[in-house]
Amino acid sequence: MNSLFVKILVWFWATLVITTIGSAFIAGLPGPHPYLLSRLIRFQLVEARAAYEAGGRPGLQQFMQRFHAVFAGEGYLTGASARDLLTGADESALIGQSREESLLPALRLRGAAIARNSADGKYWFIFVIPHARLGYWFLLPQHWSMMAAGVFLCYLLAYYLTNPVRKLQRAVERFGRGDLSARANTRRHDELGDLGRTFDRMADRIQTLLDAEHRLLLDISHELRSPLARLRVAVELARSGQNREQHLDRIDKEAERLNSLVGGLLQVTRAEGDPGALRREPVRLDRLLEELVADSSLEARARGSDVRLVSAQPVTVQGDAELLRRAIENVLRNAIRHAPEATAVEASLETAHGRAILQIRDYGPGVPEESLPRIFDAFYRVETDRDRASGGAGLGLSIARRAVELHRGAIRARNAQPGLLVEIDLVGQPILAAGRL
Repeated sequence: MNSLFVKILVWFWATLVITTIGSAFIAGLPGPHPYLLSRLIRFQLVEARAAYEAGGRPGLQQFMQRFHAVFAGEGYLTGASARDLLTGADESALIGQSREESLLPALRLRGAAIARNSADGKYWFIFVIPHARLGYWFLLPQHWSMMAAGVFLCYLLAYYLTNPVRKLQRAVERFGRGDLSARANTRRHDELGDLGRTFDRMADRIQTLLDAEHRLLLDISHELRSPLARLRVAVELARSGQNREQHLDRIDKEAERLNSLVGGLLQVTRAEGDPGALRREPVRLDRLLEELVADSSLEARARGSDVRLVSAQPVTVQGDAELLRRAIENVLRNAIRHAPEATAVEASLETAHGRAILQIRDYGPGVPEESLPRIFDAFYRVETDRDRASGGAGLGLSIARRAVELHRGAIRARNAQPGLLVEIDLVGQPILAAGRL
């Protein structure tokens, strides 16, 4: 009885059975004026007496056989001494029972006896109402049918009340075992539905926080590679003795960039956990792009390629400058890694219909068409070794997508024949045309 379903079912079923039996029992009690039943017994007394006086015992026996066939009950005609005129048995007990138990005859499982005396006192007619088996002395077949229908309806009600609880229990068990995708997914609009939706919101929040924490560790290991690589290049150049001050400045700048990068990754993680914490401030996207192109030139030259700014229309967007820097820089670094020697990575920024459209293109091998929808997924690497040859872990474009989507923008990629073109479209952001200062 530890199951809520069983408790509800038994409770409603017991209530239904008690109500039905009680109603049927009360309906089976004799009324205050049993006039018709009394007149019927007196009529049978007259008929049985006439049959006996006219035909003797054979006539009385034939009458009793007809009486039993019609009324499905036992009838007895006795003399004044209460002895049965057919068998000679003493039936005084039945006469006494009829006198003493006229109030609650329905309680007698062995049959209720009704006896009537003739006007001259010579005869008694006794009618014993039969009770076939327990329950049928006052319950009709209709009562049993109604109870069966009630039990079925109680089952449906109990299932309706406990099924969402069971679904929620299974979802909680799966979530507790580590399946963070487990959800109740209820469509009910009552208190149980509210409980299921509250669990789903809690699970979404926990999953977001755990995923953000996991991605933070991966992102830090990924994002630190490029600044560290530029530091190593700058250190080697500084050791050569040429333009030492310039290279020391580069080392200092890259060290500062490492510090801000770690802060930026933490900020991305916090923003994903709480989108309301995302900073909103005017950002000159054209100036940010120019700065990133200049910073990426050193890495590009080390690889034998170049980065060229084709156009940069002045535009201002509302957002977080560091997150936008992370997104654009990751796309630039991805293009530089796959740019063949003696080629250039092209960057451009255009405005159209209230949108800022930033495009970055390399002239490398491109990406198979079937892989284009997945290149922004974490850890996805194209089988043609776009990332495998360059040592990428498949996180850069994933980080870029997350940063852009936090600004309610979109990032897309397509093959440019040759090369890959990645487009960042800050749709829905307030964009103001601004003149250069």
